[in-house]
Amino acid sequence: MGESKRVVQVLFLCFLIIATISIIPCYGNLEVVCLESEKRALLSFKQGLKDPSNRLSSWDLEDDCCKWAGVVCNNLTGHVHELHLQNTYGYTTQAEFKVYMKSKLSGEVNPSLLDLKHLNYLDLSGNDFGGIPIPSFLGSQVCLQYLNLSESGFAGIVPHQLGNLSSLRSLSLKGPSPYDELVLEVENLQWLSGLSTLEHLDLSQVNLNKTPNWLHEINMLPSLVDLGLSYCGLQRIAPLPYVNFTSLVVLDLSENEFNSLIPRWIFSLSNLVSLDLGFSYFEGPIPSGLQNMTELRNLDLSLNYFNSSIPNWLYNLSHLELLDLNTNQLEGMISSSIENLTSIVTLDLSSNELEGRVTRVVGKTCNLENLDLSQNKFWGDMSELFESLTKCKSLKMLYLGQNSFSGPIPKSIGRCLSLEDLDLGMNQLNGTLPKSLGHLSKLKSLYIDHNLLEGVVSEVHFINLSSLKEFGASRNQLDLKVSSEWIPPFHLHRIELGSWNLGRQFPAWLHSQKGFVDLDLSCTGILDNIPSWFWNLSPHFNYLNLSHNQIQGKIPDILKVSSEFSMIYLSSNRFSGPLPRVSSMVTELDLSNNSFFGNIFHFLCDRKDEPNKLNILHLGGNFLSGEIPDCWMNWSALKVIELGNNHLSGKIPNSLGYLRQLQSLHLRNNSLSGEVRLSLENCTELITIDLGWNQFVGRIPIWLGRSLSKLMILGLRSNNFYGKIPSELCYLTSLQILDLANNSFSGSIPHCFKNFTALTVKQNSSVRISYSIYSGVFFENAFVMTKGQEFQYNTILTLVTSMDLSDNNMSGEIPEELTSLLGLRSLNLSGNHLTGVIPNRIGGMVLLESLDLSKNQLFGEIPTSMLNLTFLSYLNLSYNKLSGRIPSGTLALSATNFVDLHSQAIVPPMVAHLRLEKEMKKALNLKWIGSTWLWDWGLWWVFGVFLVLCCSTRHGDLPIFNF
Repeated sequence: MGESKRVVQVLFLCFLIIATISIIPCYGNLEVVCLESEKRALLSFKQGLKDPSNRLSSWDLEDDCCKWAGVVCNNLTGHVHELHLQNTYGYTTQAEFKVYMKSKLSGEVNPSLLDLKHLNYLDLSGNDFGGIPIPSFLGSQVCLQYLNLSESGFAGIVPHQLGNLSSLRSLSLKGPSPYDELVLEVENLQWLSGLSTLEHLDLSQVNLNKTPNWLHEINMLPSLVDLGLSYCGLQRIAPLPYVNFTSLVVLDLSENEFNSLIPRWIFSLSNLVSLDLGFSYFEGPIPSGLQNMTELRNLDLSLNYFNSSIPNWLYNLSHLELLDLNTNQLEGMISSSIENLTSIVTLDLSSNELEGRVTRVVGKTCNLENLDLSQNKFWGDMSELFESLTKCKSLKMLYLGQNSFSGPIPKSIGRCLSLEDLDLGMNQLNGTLPKSLGHLSKLKSLYIDHNLLEGVVSEVHFINLSSLKEFGASRNQLDLKVSSEWIPPFHLHRIELGSWNLGRQFPAWLHSQKGFVDLDLSCTGILDNIPSWFWNLSPHFNYLNLSHNQIQGKIPDILKVSSEFSMIYLSSNRFSGPLPRVSSMVTELDLSNNSFFGNIFHFLCDRKDEPNKLNILHLGGNFLSGEIPDCWMNWSALKVIELGNNHLSGKIPNSLGYLRQLQSLHLRNNSLSGEVRLSLENCTELITIDLGWNQFVGRIPIWLGRSLSKLMILGLRSNNFYGKIPSELCYLTSLQILDLANNSFSGSIPHCFKNFTALTVKQNSSVRISYSIYSGVFFENAFVMTKGQEFQYNTILTLVTSMDLSDNNMSGEIPEELTSLLGLRSLNLSGNHLTGVIPNRIGGMVLLESLDLSKNQLFGEIPTSMLNLTFLSYLNLSYNKLSGRIPSGTLALSATNFVDLHSQAIVPPMVAHLRLEKEMKKALNLKWIGSTWLWDWGLWWVFGVFLVLCCSTRHGDLPIFNF
């Protein structure tokens, strides 16, 4: 009986299925419309939104909401199941970025969403809700399986109510950009325990540094497959006694501050396909535990402190498609085992200490699309490498820049036909540019800058480069010889031809390059008027450098740009006329060493209501006159003001004190007067002050030492300052160059000068002080009087140490404390009224190269300790009252080019040592003259010792100091 009953039930079920199938075609054309209540809920939600691009224009009361943009309904019930309201616009250009920004929804998230009872998918990512908190009511949307609020301008505390979404499989809460003022943060993650089915969790850019047990809470999610915790402010990564989320396939812990070894629990995640630990301050050798993660396809260990060689087992991860080890401290050579990475598509080993030849086996990894070996110590000829890379038919990106590769660029480069980006810059490549480069029709960027290339470049080199957008070839010795009617096949965004020979005429082919972003034609031998069409070529440029030519003409009165950061370098030309007014968007402006004239009032003061972004202003070396106007409050972003070598007069304006970011102030060689204004006390970031060669008066203000603690360079030479040198100056512990020469300072040399900490040690850092965003363009500079001449330093400025108190009215003895300045290379105390003896400990200042104590009232003997000054090449002790014998021994004369002992009661060395002195004289071709004895009777009117002075007199850094 029971069995027959089951048969009847089965037959009835089959009947229902057949009946349903037969009925469906009859109703197939019926459309399910959305429910009226849910339509009203959506319209209420829309009312709270701002939609500048009308993305929701289809959301109309008269239409079926299931057909609205971004709305997905259930086909059978009509319930709204999904809302796709993310900003889908991408951007690669400035114009596209504007579209992207306009496409962002903003406003508020209306609680009417709760009326969508069956909503299981909500995506609001990429919008801008202006810093409002994530609505806690979203935790009542219990059917949600997918929730994406990433990068939508939410801020504040993530609501714990999200833990009620027990059906959630994917949760993306990626916070605002790190450069945004908005902060999205989590106080604790205990609410995650309610999300047991969660598979995807992205909390990147959400601040978790107040969440001590973050790892323990996340470890309780057994279904987790994808975990993103990039840039979460994490500073500690705890050990895990038991790993629960073993299903993880993707793990991203990048951009945190762990400062530790990679924790061992990570190595137990054997299912990982993608592991990103980049920029998280991990340290130590690359851990061997990674070799067990055999399923890895993406491994990113970049921007850390790994300090081993690349282990051979790493090359056995044969599934790897991306390996990024850039910017670590890896050393050694690339093993031939690299050929085992048969699946590798992207290999980045840049910015390490790797060395040796790059073996041809790299070319056996023939799936390679992107190879970056830049910024290492690789050397050797490139021909073998390129020969093997020609087999990599998919190779698109090849970066070999900033190494020590030598030899010519091989002709075989023309067979890498898939190349889109090629960087060979900053090596030691020589020879000519191969014409085969012209075969690379897909090439978008080509960098060969800072090499030793020479020869002629013609139209044939570019014949097929129609895709080229960036060409960086500056700092070579190449000659461009093209027809005056040549129209290039490309339209470049970046053109860098600095140091090429372009001929005397302004290049006519440039007329076709409309819309460039960067243009460098510096040092190219142009001797021509600048054509009027040039200024209309591009309104969007970031960088324009025409410096060090002989270009003539006037610059338009209003030089317009529309880029957010724009740099204009037109120095060392023959531009003339009044100063042009420039766009408020310009950030760096160098018009120095031209023939601009007139005052600077209109340039500075005509746009009082516009916010100016200028960081660097260099107008030195022109014919500007009049007073410096008092409207600097409009230029609050300025870091550098260089107005030296003009005809400016008047006083320092008070408004300079508004420039709180000012780091460098150069006003030398004008006719400025008055006292140093108190308002400069507010410029606490100042590194350099050069007021030399003016008519300033008064005392050195006490606040200068107390408030400007970062000063490295202080130049007050050749003014009318007077009074005692204040002891407060000794607070300047970073001071490396002090020039108070040719004033009327009086009193004794402060004993506290020993507190100039930067002068007590040898300066080894050759890091250039640069204020420019663009590398290698604008460096801090200083004029230093040493060895009887004035020199300008910039690229090696941080190595220069100098103190010059000459030609004042200083009195008293040379303080013994001065000899503790062991890092000093040049010391000049001449032309004062100093008395006493030369301190015996002066021999401990072993880095001294120039010492001038002349024209004082010093007495006693020359200290024998001076025999230790082995770098001394200039010594002037003349016009004192020194007596006794010259110390016997070498007196470091093997390095000394000039010695002046004129007008002293000095006797020769003891007879026993005369042979040594004669040998030195013969070896060095010395000519000594003293007041009481002669070694060269024919030169009785000469004083001193002269050797060939092999110091260059060209502009820029000079080989005066031995670093």
